[in-house]
Amino acid sequence: MKSKITFLLIAFLSTASIAQTKTGTIDNDYIINLMPEAKIVIKRAQAYGAKLDSSFSIKMKDYQDRVADFRKKEKELGELMKKTLIKELSALEQDIKQYQKNGSQLMQLKQAELMRPLYTKLNAAIDEIVKENGYTLILDKNGNQFAYIDPKYDITQLVMDKLGVKAPEPIALPSQN
Repeated sequence: MKSKITFLLIAFLSTASIAQTKTGTIDNDYIINLMPEAKIVIKRAQAYGAKLDSSFSIKMKDYQDRVADFRKKEKELGELMKKTLIKELSALEQDIKQYQKNGSQLMQLKQAELMRPLYTKLNAAIDEIVKENGYTLILDKNGNQFAYIDPKYDITQLVMDKLGVKAPEPIALPSQN
């Protein structure tokens, strides 16, 4: 009985030691920013932002014109008309604040929508590298706080090569001779 338990314990320990994990790291943001498609995404996001800004500018100009008009005519207006116009201006101001808040959210959604294909392409390349090299875990260097990462486990360059993305040339600093 003891020999069976010992045998099972040895078999379990040897199996556990064989099932080692291979961990790597990657810098997703670095790769995404170097992808040629990223420039197109940035242009599209800027165009969308400009369209939102244009609409906001129109609303803001209308508000400023109404406030200026109110200030000009304020002394001539009766109390009831003043209260009504102040109420309208307050509502317009709230509308502008809400539009600004919604604009920020819309911009974030648009950027996420435009970036999704890049991340899909990146994840496909990561999956290939993981399968080819037997990794069981890949950590994003930007999302985690590491005290030290051995560079030989960083797959960033492998993924860049798989995607055909080139790293920029280092900038040579002038010598101080």
